[in-house]
This record gives sequence, structure tokens and C-alpha cells, in this order.
Amino acid sequence: MEKKQITQNDVAREAGVTRSMVSYVINGTEGRSVAPETRQRILDVIERLGYRPNKAAQALQQGDVAFASKRIGVILRDSDLFRRPYYAEILAGIHTAAYLHNYKIVFIRFFEEFKDPVLFNELIHEEEIGGLILIATDQCFKGTEDIELVRRMKERIKKIVCLDWKFEGLSSVSFDRQLAAKKAALHAINKGFTNIAYVGEVDERVKGVEDALMEKNISITEYRTLVFGAYDMASGYEAIKKIRDGGRVPRAVVCGSDEVAYGVLCHLNELNILVPEQVAVISIDDLETSSYITPPLTTVNVHKQGMGQKAVEMIVNGTAGQDDKAQQIELPTELVERSSS
Repeated sequence: MEKKQITQNDVAREAGVTRSMVSYVINGTEGRSVAPETRQRILDVIERLGYRPNKAAQALQQGDVAFASKRIGVILRDSDLFRRPYYAEILAGIHTAAYLHNYKIVFIRFFEEFKDPVLFNELIHEEEIGGLILIATDQCFKGTEDIELVRRMKERIKKIVCLDWKFEGLSSVSFDRQLAAKKAALHAINKGFTNIAYVGEVDERVKGVEDALMEKNISITEYRTLVFGAYDMASGYEAIKKIRDGGRVPRAVVCGSDEVAYGVLCHLNELNILVPEQVAVISIDDLETSSYITPPLTTVNVHKQGMGQKAVEMIVNGTAGQDDKAQQIELPTELVERSSS
């Protein structure tokens, strides 16, 4: 015999409350308050009876678009971001904010997947999601078709936030990479280190170090020969190895990220090069592990969870506009001095 579907009426009857009150608790209806003890009684009944929402009934009652309005989709550059602690903190911020605002993260997918028109039409639709967060997807753009894919998303979904990157006509949350690198380099210079190498993503951060050198009237000629691309621990290790193998010995290394800095520190440790006595290392990110490695890493703090939370808040409060209503928000950064410099 088919098991009877538990309804909100069943929950209300068992809890001794109105069906409307059950709906307020389940849907987190704004402007409706329920006494804590009543809320807990309803939740206890829901657990005991095994109630689960009937999505089809909810959509029929509220309308497909209204039902989807509190549902958010997340699109990542690729699967590698799951392994990166920087992005793990961003995702934690997204989930925390969604929970606090009673929104749901209904999918986390990869950008490449949406080149499948079936999946695109299934998920990128206002009857499926009310908001969309795109994380670092610019890093996987290979051609105009990728840009066009984002434009098609923009046509379908009105509330989109680019997180850790920017796209014309869309709202974004990020931090000033150039300024963060400048802060790291100025710290090194103020410590008396003028022979500086940069190891990290070759982007605005390279210019940020140059800004610091020029501000302090230091020639950037040598620095430009000591710029090496790296994006994770392994490539950070290889980059500093190339610098050392080339016979060049920078007095300080500014790293584009903490992960890159871990690779740099590993190689320096293998060579018994003392940090910071012989080579100082300064980075950008301030991952949790950076205060526990040896030596603890001096780094520029980026509000990673804050970026994720802000992206959700922009969708919730309707400020994730497009075109002339698009907002570009940059969160502040702060230098955290530890023993590596």
C-alpha cells in the first residue's frame, strides 16, 4: 500500500496550530513571527511525522517564478576550485548567508557544463532560480562563445553576481588585487627589502608591486625580470626554484596567494634558507592555515567568506542589478604581520 503523503494540514493538526503558522515556519515568511516554543513544537512534529514539502504543490500555490525566487544557483570555474581553500571559504560564506536568509542553494555546477543546451534550459531559468552567482568563471574563458554564454545567462536571470571577477553589465563582489599586492610590497620595502620578486598570478597584482616600488622611488627594472607566474603550491615551488637556479636571490618574495607562498616556503626550507633572515615571504589571502605554518605567514587578509555572504545579500535585497543598475563592490583588505617577514 502506498504511504500517505504528510501534508501541512497534518502537521498543523498534530501541533495544535493553524496551517498558516506551519507555512510561516517552513517558508520563513518575512514579516511573520512565531513564538520560539511554538516554532520548536512545529519542527518536532515535522520530524516525527516525516513531513517533506511537495514542490509541485508549492509551485502551483505560489507560482513558478515566486517559488524559485528564493533559490540560488552557483557556477564555478571548474572542479579544481573545490580543492582550493580560498574558494572553500567563499562557498562557506555563500551557504551561511543563504541559510540565514532562508534561501536555498539548489545547485553548484561547472561553467563548461552549461554549454549543453539541455542543462542550460533546465537550470538557467526564472522558474528554476531567482539568483545566480558566478565564481571566477573568467579564468576559463577560451573564446567569444564563453562570453556569449554569460550574456545568455544575463538575459535569463535578472539577479546575477560575479564573485571574484567582473563582467560588463553585471554586479560583482571582489577585492582590489592591485592594492592588496601594493600593501604586501610596501610592507617589504618598509622592512628595508628593496630586491623583490613576485610569484603568483600574472594580473593586477604585478602592477601593484610596481606601484609600491615607484612610490618609494625604487627602480623596477630588476623586479620585472623576477616576475614568475604561479597559481598553487606546486607552481609556487617551481617558480622559486627557477629563480634560485638562475642564480638570483631576492631579499623578499611577494606571493599572489597563500597557496603559492606555501610552495615557496617549502623550497626555501629544503635549501635551508632562513625565513625571514635571508628571504622574507609576504602573501595575499590570509587562509586559516597561514597562521599555523612555520614560520607563520605575513599576508594581506582578503574577506573571503565576506565576499560570499555579500553576493547572497545582493540577491536577497535586490541590489544585484544589471547594466546601469549593476553594482561593483570591492571589500577592503588588511595586512596581517606574522613571522615570515
